[in-house]
Amino acid sequence: MVDKVLRKVFIFLVLIFILGSLLSGVFYRWQTKMIVPKEDWLMSQVYRRDILNSTCLMNNLSHSQSKLKHNVATQIFVEHNHKFIYCEVPKVGCSNWKKIILLLTLNLSRKANEVHHDLIHRTPLIKRLSSYPSDYQEKLLTSYTKVMFTRDPLERLVSAYRDKLLHSEPYYSITVANEMKAMCRKNKNLTEKVTFQEFVNFILTKKQENLDIHWKPMFLLCDPCNIHYDIMGKFETLEQDSEHVLRNIGAPEDLHYPNFKTYSSEKRTSDDITLEYLRKLSSEQIEKIKKLYQMDFALFNYPYDLKMNLYETDTV
Repeated sequence: MVDKVLRKVFIFLVLIFILGSLLSGVFYRWQTKMIVPKEDWLMSQVYRRDILNSTCLMNNLSHSQSKLKHNVATQIFVEHNHKFIYCEVPKVGCSNWKKIILLLTLNLSRKANEVHHDLIHRTPLIKRLSSYPSDYQEKLLTSYTKVMFTRDPLERLVSAYRDKLLHSEPYYSITVANEMKAMCRKNKNLTEKVTFQEFVNFILTKKQENLDIHWKPMFLLCDPCNIHYDIMGKFETLEQDSEHVLRNIGAPEDLHYPNFKTYSSEKRTSDDITLEYLRKLSSEQIEKIKKLYQMDFALFNYPYDLKMNLYETDTV
């Protein structure tokens, strides 16, 4: 009799835990997709910066330096007409931001989605901060509006895999893929695409600072503990954050962030798709990935434990 009662209590607690995790996930997604009034948006910016600054302080990531690191300066784009500085984080909508920067630079009255995708990766008209002398870099950083966008680290990782390893982009689908296969496969002659597990194993063999920019931790790309960004945007609230950025820098009223995806026939990487890929990993791989991106989770306030609770629930 006692065993039956205990079993029922246990089942009830498990169901409550599952329901709580699912409801938390729904609430988080609803919260990040809300249209936020300006006053609330400004408060969200204060909140994001407070978490960032306190985490920087606790982890001794803030330091005085004579000049900006070159690898960080190469990630930063400068647009002079509107005194706009943007740090590029791959897989966080950066291609669309470069389209906007090009239009602002040329003072063109066109929609951003009309700019050809390949053009923005070839044009010399978009200037990087690294192209200027170090003393001028400092002047720009203190006088221009600085913006950085982030994304859930695990979702960004999955997005990078899908974008770079599952499509026919020669450098990644051939050169990088062959390097991954050589390291992760016993049979080097297998021609199948790199699996997500192989992709993760390959990444885990590298030092953080040596990772490709598409899966390098975001805080290493943009150094937000030492470059004090005026606006901290998130991919999860991209629509309202981008609109506030454009109005803040005085961009033309008819210029908006485009809803454009390179592979338009493919679903955008979402929570569900991310979890689908995470289920393919072992608990050991998950723990190592958590450690690799732990500063991104902490600095930018992403609910790692929520996503992992969902992962664990789905794999029970």
